[in-house]
Amino acid sequence: MQQPAFDVIVVGGGHAGCEAAAAAARVGARTALVTHDRATIGEMSCNPAIGGLGKGHLVREIDALDGLMGRVADAAGIQFRLLNRSKGPAVQGPRTQADRKLYRKAMQAALAAQERLDVVEGGVEDLLLDNGRVTGVVLGDGRRLAAAAVVLTTGTFLNGLIHLGETRIPAGRMGAAPALKLSDRLYALGLTMGRLKTGTPARLLNSSIDWASLETQPADDDPVPFSFLTSRIANPQIACGITTTTSATHEIIRANLARSPMYSGQITSVGPRYCPSIEDKVVRFADRAGHQVFLEPEGLDDDTVYPNGVSTSLPQEVQDAFLRTMPGLERVVIKRPGYAIEYDYVDPRS
Repeated sequence: MQQPAFDVIVVGGGHAGCEAAAAAARVGARTALVTHDRATIGEMSCNPAIGGLGKGHLVREIDALDGLMGRVADAAGIQFRLLNRSKGPAVQGPRTQADRKLYRKAMQAALAAQERLDVVEGGVEDLLLDNGRVTGVVLGDGRRLAAAAVVLTTGTFLNGLIHLGETRIPAGRMGAAPALKLSDRLYALGLTMGRLKTGTPARLLNSSIDWASLETQPADDDPVPFSFLTSRIANPQIACGITTTTSATHEIIRANLARSPMYSGQITSVGPRYCPSIEDKVVRFADRAGHQVFLEPEGLDDDTVYPNGVSTSLPQEVQDAFLRTMPGLERVVIKRPGYAIEYDYVDPRS
């Protein structure tokens, strides 16, 4: 019997895929990380932040197990803040706003330095099976890669479908093709599949924001690294801005709920429990006069701003309208509209 080319194949180069591939290689497994484009390994698809309440301690645990995320976040962080600083360490939440380019660069460098780890470009479209056991993958160009184990870390790419108002776009994220045939294969195997949904806000042009009128949220004076191996934070630290939705914002959103895929019946899958869209906030918390929105620059030399708190799938013209009702955003320019995305997953309970 021919020896497999790899011990482990990891499909997908996002957060989970990078950690899985590096972990396998660290313990001596011949590992392949398969991704559509090696240049997008470590891409932060949504919020360019690491950690926070209920999450920062997990990054520390990954670091304690020699994982990559903590060290990479330290190399890319441009606004470190320790949330719940006045409370005990058990409930503190280390968080950093990351420079997208620096994060991607640092993650790719960490993987390139890892022995026994190869990056293979291509899209996985089928699984090789032998007596009911997965023995490798088939790429879109026909290449076959054999392995003793295959790990799927496909994220939103598995039969991904973007919703932007009434428009639907098959994609893993905006501008990237979804993994359709792999999803079909998993269904054909009889696995219990489900459908999840998440969303992202519009991206804003930095120079179109009236920063002088906004409340400022500075970084901590003494940034606390994620990794036990990081001695100091080298990047300059930036401030974020804080604005809020208004009654006019809420009126525009309520008037257009029928155009929101989540309320028109276009989306029926389950969304994230602790990251509601602005449509959900307006409906579920109708008595609230406003909701805080944090304006987070996406990089030291990037003119893109992430408005944390207004994830939406409303049509772009509605996004334009409601964003301009917020203080400091009266003349804001959208670089890319927000959207919702549905994707398949394998039910781990099956």
